[in-house]
Amino acid sequence: MTPPLSGLRVIEFESLGPGPLTGRMLADMGAELIVVTRPQIGAVQQQLGIAEANPLQRGKQTLALDLKQAAAVAEAMDLIAGADALIEGNRPGVMERLGLGPADCATRNPKLVYGRMTGWGQHGPLASAAGHDLNYVALTGVLSLSAHRGQAPISAPTVMGDGCGALGLAFGMVSALLAARASGCGRVVDGAIIDVVAMLGSLALGIRASGQLDGPQPSPFHDSPFYDVYSCADGGHITIGALEPQFYALLLQKLSLNDVDPAGQYDRSAWPQLKARFAERFRSQPRAHWCELLEGSDVCFAPVLGIAEAAQHPHNRARDLYSTADDGSLQARSAPTFLPLRESAH
Repeated sequence: MTPPLSGLRVIEFESLGPGPLTGRMLADMGAELIVVTRPQIGAVQQQLGIAEANPLQRGKQTLALDLKQAAAVAEAMDLIAGADALIEGNRPGVMERLGLGPADCATRNPKLVYGRMTGWGQHGPLASAAGHDLNYVALTGVLSLSAHRGQAPISAPTVMGDGCGALGLAFGMVSALLAARASGCGRVVDGAIIDVVAMLGSLALGIRASGQLDGPQPSPFHDSPFYDVYSCADGGHITIGALEPQFYALLLQKLSLNDVDPAGQYDRSAWPQLKARFAERFRSQPRAHWCELLEGSDVCFAPVLGIAEAAQHPHNRARDLYSTADDGSLQARSAPTFLPLRESAH
């Protein structure tokens, strides 16, 4: 099949993390990406080991320009004039000072979709402050939801903030590109990470409104025995998420907890004692035992895998989820995937 974004040209101005990830998402969908890079390699890129083989550059062309020089700015503007979209991840005002802000670009390309990737957004008291993934997620309130009572919250590095922000900006840009095709008018897409993470927390906000999250009463997501991470005899970990009554009943059956009444699943007074029993049961056997007993059933189970293990898991291999690059590094394939409408999935 022809990739869905084939024929689109996007100019990406070099930045860290979510901006390049947005570009890679668009490139994976068939867009032509030209990255305007700085003449020198950034310090953070060197420290994180992504200066030479950066997986976020997959499927892109690069062009080094020193935008402190007028001739380089003019060359960049010529690229923008022939593009459908632009991605930049600088602090507010930087592109304007270079003469490459939205108003400047509109004079050469009124249909341009101008994607702006920031943590705090283009306006607000923090707009010009430095920050990273963890900070943005913290300020939305979403990071606090990862913490058990009395424990510090933790978030997977760059996933909740940078990853969600990139996905939100990509969605916004494609939406704006559709509108530009119909109207002939471009627009700015303010892809603030803090906005996107807060929006993606809408489901959690709904649960919070019912009093079952982020409140004084015990929460199914933090205090119940049927939704948690458990340690195993060999030091491995497994996850259980049996929220529905039928899944919980099956879990009790699989664990041979025949004295526990499934109808009492949401009896919160019983949760502490039952959670201790669950923990003791799971600690009695290695992770492989629980995988053999529970994986693939309706108890809502998965082992906690390291990245290398995840790449070798049969389900992930069947979906070609990971691949090994020439340098030996693991890379995730593009997502989502597409099939012809008349072709059924196998």
